Amino acid sequence: MPKKLIQRFMPEHHVIKEHKHLQFLGEHLHNPNLWHLNRKSAALAFAVGFFYMYLPIPGQMIVAAVLALLVGANLPLSVVLVWITNPVTMPPMFYAAYKLGSWVLGVKNAISPDVFTLGGALSELGDILWPLLLGSLILGVTLAVIGYFGILWLWRFMTIRRWRKRRRERQARGAS
Repeated sequence: MPKKLIQRFMPEHHVIKEHKHLQFLGEHLHNPNLWHLNRKSAALAFAVGFFYMYLPIPGQMIVAAVLALLVGANLPLSVVLVWITNPVTMPPMFYAAYKLGSWVLGVKNAISPDVFTLGGALSELGDILWPLLLGSLILGVTLAVIGYFGILWLWRFMTIRRWRKRRRERQARGAS
């Protein structure tokens, strides 16, 4: 079941509740629905996490946590999924977003992948900003939709599979 797999990688809720950057949320962090893992909260968490992991903004984690709070997504899972964007994965992810944005805008892109380091991106910001933002939005929304419906489907698939396995086991016990 996806629930057990997801719970294995989720941080403890007390760690998130005590995080210094999230203290401005106050009592909202103590809502038990934010910590409960079910089909809907997991699907929403994947949508939130996948959307914000692709946005080239500072404080992705905090913004994802606030949106998770507002939509009732599983908070730890939303925050953990944003961590997919890290110093190792950022350059290829944002270069892909830039290439997509350039293609959609019809901009001839002469920027090399080497520019997508922190120093390189800041020095070329004027040239890459709009294609990068558009590509990031397109990829973020696309992955959010795929993540949301993918988790809903996977959760349902695993539940049906588990039901069928139990039914077969009951039938086997009844036949013997």
